Amino acid sequence: MRRFDGSDLVIATHNKGKLREISALLEPFGVRVSSASEHGLEEPDETEDTFAGNARIKAHFAARGTGLPALSDDSGLMVTALDGAPGVYTADWAETPQGRDFAMAMQKVWTLLENENAPFPRKAAFVCTLCLAWPDGHDEVFEGRVEGQVVWPMRGENGFGFDPMFLPDGEEETFGEMDPERKHAMSHRADAFRQLVQGCFD
Repeated sequence: MRRFDGSDLVIATHNKGKLREISALLEPFGVRVSSASEHGLEEPDETEDTFAGNARIKAHFAARGTGLPALSDDSGLMVTALDGAPGVYTADWAETPQGRDFAMAMQKVWTLLENENAPFPRKAAFVCTLCLAWPDGHDEVFEGRVEGQVVWPMRGENGFGFDPMFLPDGEEETFGEMDPERKHAMSHRADAFRQLVQGCFD
């Protein structure tokens, strides 16, 4: 496994919420973090049907475009009763002509579950795949997940995306209600990051 030994890392995202979370997780390592948008990079087309495939597309695109190592995250919500949907299309479910509307996307998930009379608890998992890519084409990939269920109505103003409807196993607060530090400690992203840190930073 290749170690990260540089001082600058590009985060291959245009999502400010994701950038904040990843920057906070990398802070202890003294790495200077910038986003793909700060380098003027467009978002590449995500044409794969797996989290790992799309994470690789984004990380290699940013590494080639900047000449720096790049870290990408492809993550999403997988609802058991919906055969794993929205999955890799999690962000697409929120797309509107005016931008992303996650309240609408959460309503869509719940409506589909209601239409199918899905049994309770309505099991789901958040999955996060990280890809750290270097300009020479090498990469390392790590996958984290957290199990739970989707609940309704939405609860909480914290987090982003589908957080207000996701209740992790053993918890009473959704990711949307949780203190950000508490969420960071147990999230799918934190799980993937622990593996990344152990493999490439420690």
